[in-house]
Amino acid sequence: MTAALSDPIFHDADKARAHFEKLRWPDGRVCPHCGVVGDGASTLLKGKSHRPGLYKCKACEKPFTATIGTVYEDSKVPLNKWLLATHLMCASKKGISALQLQRELGLGSYRTAWFMAHRIREAMIDTDNAPLGGEGKVVEADETYYGKPAVSPTLRTSGQPFLKGNPKRRNSRPVVALVERGGRAKVFHVAVADKATVSRLVLENVDAASRLHTDESRLYVGAADVFAAHETVRHTAGEYARGDVNTNSAEGFFGVFKKGMRGVYQHCAEKHLNRYVTEFGFRHNTRAKLGFSDAMRTGPRRHGREAPDISAD
Repeated sequence: MTAALSDPIFHDADKARAHFEKLRWPDGRVCPHCGVVGDGASTLLKGKSHRPGLYKCKACEKPFTATIGTVYEDSKVPLNKWLLATHLMCASKKGISALQLQRELGLGSYRTAWFMAHRIREAMIDTDNAPLGGEGKVVEADETYYGKPAVSPTLRTSGQPFLKGNPKRRNSRPVVALVERGGRAKVFHVAVADKATVSRLVLENVDAASRLHTDESRLYVGAADVFAAHETVRHTAGEYARGDVNTNSAEGFFGVFKKGMRGVYQHCAEKHLNRYVTEFGFRHNTRAKLGFSDAMRTGPRRHGREAPDISAD
């Protein structure tokens, strides 16, 4: 971790708030209600009846704080603990469990740590809709399966009768990864990894000028008619690379994902799996090889996400 955990912003609520306000309002305070910009356009409310960091807009006369519209809004947890939790989740390659967050932050309950972790994962959602790859670039597509199979399964994830193949894949949870070699990735948890679903994800998220590399799965049959090239490796025959044709980047991503899910998180309900997939995809897309540091990974782009409604989960 490049940021010192002894930094005052992680231990002092006032310094954390001042730091966050600079991140949120680099050009002066912005009223979230009417959009007026400028430190002179609002007044800091002081007194025992007002919470720290509360401002009143002179134009619309409505109160606001820096956390409005972010994942930190409407939380009684001190902001310094939010910043520390965000840093720990962004800087831990394989993640950090809610129980560990509870211990590190000195929180009173596991539920609070769990709730904080899910809000931070919401801020990790990739908002870059640009397609992967492009002319001269390689995009690898692969799928894996996470979670225990159902008892006495009879159907594949596609809904077809299970006749042969790897029993570990029976009725478990499919995850599809599209990885631009040396670049970003887009990862999806899908209900069924059938040809229609995987083809749609590939077509929507990969530039047609790209070279597509996959294994010999029939999910990708016909891709050569859409992309600049479709090249495959035959894993069933023990072939994992042929020249520069391979799916090693996608498999490397899945390696980190599975080590984190099994070694750190251990238990994950399927309704939450998409959030964990988002977390690992975020860290892959902001890794050091792409020029990101721990401090950059927890920058204002991460804090500006709206708070999700996960109270009913």
